[in-house]
Order: sequence, then structure tokens, then C-alpha cells
Amino acid sequence: MASSTPTQSGLDRWFELSKRGSTMAREVRGGLVTFFTMAYIVALNPLIIGTAPDINDNLISGLPNTPENVAPTIGMVAAATALIAAICTIAMGAIARYPVALATGLGLNALLAYVIAPQMTWPQAMGLVLIEGVLIGVLALTGFRTAVFRAVPRSLRAGIAVGIGLFLTLVGLVESGIVTKIPGDGTVPVQLGLNGSLTGWPMAVFVLGLVLVSVLYARKVPGAMLIAIILATIAAVIIQAVAPAGSKPDDPTGWSLNVPSIEQLVAAPDLSLLGRVDPVGAFTSGSLPVLAVALLIFTLMLADFFDTMGTIVAVGAEGDLLDAEGNPPHLRSILLVDSGAAALGGLGSVSSNTSYIESATGVAEGARTGIASIVTGLAFAVAIVLSPVINVVPSEAATPVLVFVGFLMLQQVTEIDWSKVEDGLPAFLTLALMPFTYSITTGIGAGFIFWVLLRVVLGRAREVHPIMWVVAAAFVVYFLQGPIGALIG
Repeated sequence: MASSTPTQSGLDRWFELSKRGSTMAREVRGGLVTFFTMAYIVALNPLIIGTAPDINDNLISGLPNTPENVAPTIGMVAAATALIAAICTIAMGAIARYPVALATGLGLNALLAYVIAPQMTWPQAMGLVLIEGVLIGVLALTGFRTAVFRAVPRSLRAGIAVGIGLFLTLVGLVESGIVTKIPGDGTVPVQLGLNGSLTGWPMAVFVLGLVLVSVLYARKVPGAMLIAIILATIAAVIIQAVAPAGSKPDDPTGWSLNVPSIEQLVAAPDLSLLGRVDPVGAFTSGSLPVLAVALLIFTLMLADFFDTMGTIVAVGAEGDLLDAEGNPPHLRSILLVDSGAAALGGLGSVSSNTSYIESATGVAEGARTGIASIVTGLAFAVAIVLSPVINVVPSEAATPVLVFVGFLMLQQVTEIDWSKVEDGLPAFLTLALMPFTYSITTGIGAGFIFWVLLRVVLGRAREVHPIMWVVAAAFVVYFLQGPIGALIG
């Protein structure tokens, strides 16, 4: 328009605001909706990354794994999580100009906390995330990232997503105390709550949280997960004020982690986690064979590949942003920013940052350009100084969302052809072994091996992509590390 200022016309041209049929008001509204639908990660990531000890029984803060060190560590992770999400999301908006927000990936952080960190130090684990981000950045530049995506069959991709969902569900149930180990050597390994029943107010808070997130999400309330966490936390604070409880294990019916009490809501963020990364230690420490370290990096890469590709296509489809071949605009820039986010997540000690499917809610509200992502990123920046609020949130108020996210990821099970054993069995082993062995890597490895094996015995070896041969062989060696080590030794 003739009346437009040069800045406005330049803004419009760069973000293609008019071309995509959007307005600044719609972008701001969509960006805020996206933030409120995914801001739960600021509460959840600290409960996953901030409470898991490494091989030396230290928390990610470097402090010993003791109850008094959990709360400050959770606050540090919350601040860093918000900061890295802000940087990555603003970069996606400004550089790739796409309405997708980024933050610490659920599933990826669980892999780090429960699989990788117990085998090395936290700085070494974050070093693997940094390496993974650099590698997928190189692959994005060369075009190989798309080739790997196409090499892994659809059934296995679905099995991986479903398996991670089940894994997160189990983590949520265990962290909240809904599922517990049975003392002694009984034939049944786990039980419901305390002695087979839901006992104590903390478990009531979990049930309330699960009901809230289910009802709000079913009614399509924007920010259902975050609202559920907030309301459950308010209930927990009130309950704790009226009927005080301790924390486990001192109080068997008490709170699993932090006790919900309001002490401080706003404070200068503690960002001392930034830069606590060791990219070579995992290879030189001797705690794991080099091949095992390489396979862990590959597992991180695999999860990042499929999370990103699926998300950007789904968001593009929601906003009618895809071209005739199903590709979003500025695809290379999107993949490069996403790769950089993975590396930055390692540098920030918050786990790999990846594109969030919750961005589709902002697109549904009208967002079509990167302006919405910039708005979401700025909202995460504001959240940095509110990180002390996270210490008020008990795990019983946040873990219901983990269980619900598991349900959302389980929906991909329909993409598996269960009528064909050569497709169904590898996917089943993948999704079953992840929670049952408490290892995401184990599930992925078993799925890859059996997918290749069944093609070979059925005389269909030509269907196996060369990349699948290499990966399956690497996983065979991974599973046989013990016998191989004994033979070499």
C-alpha cells in the first residue's frame, strides 16, 4: 500500500504477511496461544532433567543427588529451559520465517535423563547433544537428513513415537508415585500406589491433574496442559497449607519431589548451567565403548529427525502452507535452525531443542508467519524471571501431563500395519521394549534388527535400504557388547 512505511513494507516482504493472508493481530494472538500450549515444558523439563542423577550420582547442576539439592537444580533447569526456547524460537521466526516454536523435546530429555546420563556425567551427556546437533546440521546442508528420514520405514517411525509415549507414561506414573516397586522379592514387580491403593493427598492431586488435562483438552481449551498444571498446583498449595505432608521417603504418603509452598515467585534467574558441556569426555572416559557412544548419538539424531519432519509438515498442513510436493516454504532454513537448536540445547544443558507440534494450535488461531514464533519466543523470555515459580509445582501436579502426552503419542499406533508380521512385529518390539526395559535405545535397536531380519528370511532383502543394513548391524554389535568385550578382554 502507498501509505505503508518502509519498515512496514520491509516487514511484510520478509515475513510474507500479506502473501500468506495474515495480519499482525492474528500473528500475535497465534504466537501467544502457541506459548500457552507448550509452556508446560518449563515445568516438566526440570522434573525430568533436573532430578535424574548421572554416573557419579550428581545432579545436572553438579551438586550431589540429595533432597536439599533438588529444588535449586530444578530452578536452574527451568531458567535455562526458558532461555534456550526463547532464543531458538525467535531464530525460527526471524530466519526461517515459519510459525513453529521450539523447546526441549519430550522423549529426547527422557532419553538423556534415564538412559544416557546414568552411563556418564551430565556434561558428557550434553556433549553428545551438542555433537548430534552439529551432525544433523551438516546433514541438513548436504540433503542427507531427508535421505535418512526416507530410509526408515513408516511402521518403525510410528513404533518409535508410540514407544516413547509409553515410556513417558511410565515415567510420569512412577515419578508421581502412582506406580511403585513392591518391596522384597515378590513375583509381581510393581503395584498401584502404596500397598495397592491410592493413599494420601499428593496422589489425589495427580488424579485431579489428569482429570483436568483430559477435560480441558477434550473441550479444546487453548493451553489445556499448562492450565491443568497451574490448577493442580494451586490445589496442592492449598492442601499443603491445610494438611501439611512431608516428602518421600520419610513420609510414604507425602510428595514425591518438591513440597508445594510459596516462598518466592520472581527472581533473577540462575543461568549457571549454560556451557556445562564436555563434547569429548564420553569418548575418552572409558565408561562406555566408543561404538556404544556413537549409537547413543545416532538415537538422538533419529528422534530429532522424525520429530522435526513430522511437526513442520503437520503445522504447514494446518495453515495451508505446503507446496504441491508437500514441502513447507524455506525448508532448508527450517532444518538448519532446528539443527542449531539441538546443538544449543546441549550448550545450555537443557537437552536437544526441537520443533513443537503444539505450534499447530497457534496456526489454528490464525498464525501463518514467523512473526508468531517471535511472539512465542518473547513470551519464553519473560518466563525466564518467573522460573522460581517452578519450585512450587510438585511432580504430582506436572506428571499428569506426561501421561497425557503419552496418550497423544500413542495415537500414531494406527499407522502400523498389524496384519503383516514383518511390519507389525518390529514396531511392536520397539514400542514394548522401551517401557518394559526402561530403555529407549533398546526398543529402537530391537525394532531395526527384526525389521531387517524378517525382510531377509522372506526373500525381500532388496527392500532394505543400505542405511538400514548399517544401523541394524551396529545395533547387533551394541547388544553383544558384553560377550564381545569378554572375548576381546
